[in-house]
Amino acid sequence: MGKRGYHHGNLRQALVEAALTLIEEKGPTGFTLSEAAKLAGVTPAAVYRHFAGREDLIAEAARQGFEIFADLMKYAYDSGLPSALAAFEATGRAYLAFARKHPGHYIAMFESGIAPNRTPELAAATTRARSVLEQAAETLSEHIPADRRPPASMFSAHIWALSHGVVELYARNNIATSPFSPEDLLEAGIGIYLRGLGLIAADQ
Repeated sequence: MGKRGYHHGNLRQALVEAALTLIEEKGPTGFTLSEAAKLAGVTPAAVYRHFAGREDLIAEAARQGFEIFADLMKYAYDSGLPSALAAFEATGRAYLAFARKHPGHYIAMFESGIAPNRTPELAAATTRARSVLEQAAETLSEHIPADRRPPASMFSAHIWALSHGVVELYARNNIATSPFSPEDLLEAGIGIYLRGLGLIAADQ
């Protein structure tokens, strides 16, 4: 896989791009800092001017991934308005699209074992991505009586888990097979969940 583009002289970003390539090819624990340095065209010693170790390099890749992820979901949500339901479903499709288009980032974010609070910057990016889904869930559930309305954080966590499961099983790793596309599986799953909350009529 070819290296992604970066501005000449931006060593920090060059190392992140190299790490993303290696993560896609070998997984988050399958490469060394020396390999990342070689792919970026610098000496191993140069890496330590920017990162204390491989985990910090992966954490930066994850941070950038969460920023892209949040931007994509926010754009999808905004594009689906004024219908809260359409906006919510669009964020689910954006999740699938992100996993397919940015596999290196996705692995760094969700499969590297890097804690979301490893750095303040990563924690902030993670929170921002989560807040997009929470906003969508809160807007969509406004019509549910308060005594039956799930917290937006729980609502969005359920949808995040559903989306993540479809990605892992059917869209990225091909762990399981299905006669239905990942998009159809996710849309049907979200539909079942929303019907259970009374947000979609039973005959829709």
